[in-house]
Amino acid sequence: MQVSHETIYLSLYVQGRGLLRKELTKHLRRRHQIRQPKNRDTTRRVGRIKDMINISERPAEAADRAVPGHWEGDLLLGTPTTAIGTLVERSTRFVMLFKLPSGINAESARLGLTQKILTLPENLRRSLAWDQGREMKHHVRFTIDTGVQVYFCDPNSPWQRGTNENTNGLLRQYFPSGKTVAHYTQEHLDKVAAQLNGRPRETLSWKSPAKKLSQFLEESSAAGVAPTA
Repeated sequence: MQVSHETIYLSLYVQGRGLLRKELTKHLRRRHQIRQPKNRDTTRRVGRIKDMINISERPAEAADRAVPGHWEGDLLLGTPTTAIGTLVERSTRFVMLFKLPSGINAESARLGLTQKILTLPENLRRSLAWDQGREMKHHVRFTIDTGVQVYFCDPNSPWQRGTNENTNGLLRQYFPSGKTVAHYTQEHLDKVAAQLNGRPRETLSWKSPAKKLSQFLEESSAAGVAPTA
């Protein structure tokens, strides 16, 4: 006889009451007080962005996770006026975080994202999936500066960036909702990302994202594809 994870969650959320619920939920990874449906609307500041390319046109190698270098990104809100940028690579689940140098706006997002992406070797800069938040309205300039094509998800479709959505959930352990993230330095964000990247994942056959990425870079180098910054 087996008990599914959903049964365990329902036991916590439905049967728990008052102080008992508080005592139980503090042991959950994300510490939600209620069970949140996976199809909830997580989009924000959505509006028509000029020259968008839909995610349906993204290369097939990104969809099947065959080749590293395809990223999913988002802003992780602290308070409504503070956020950090999050990136996760689809094949290895490698995470990168970046500061928004001047708050939540398109130019700030472009600068922070560009600086972080350009720390990667060229063979890990293939594509980026994002929602239709207005912070990405300068995506054409970003693509010119980095060579990374941006593909936009459909409205109200967070599952099209499912790896990033899951990663943002894990990051709530470090950056609780409702608390400002403006004071965190890039050094601190890098340390948090390193902790996640060092955590073995079942989906990676219990290897860590850092190990999987390192293996890819070693194999590329051995095949004569020298990574260039």
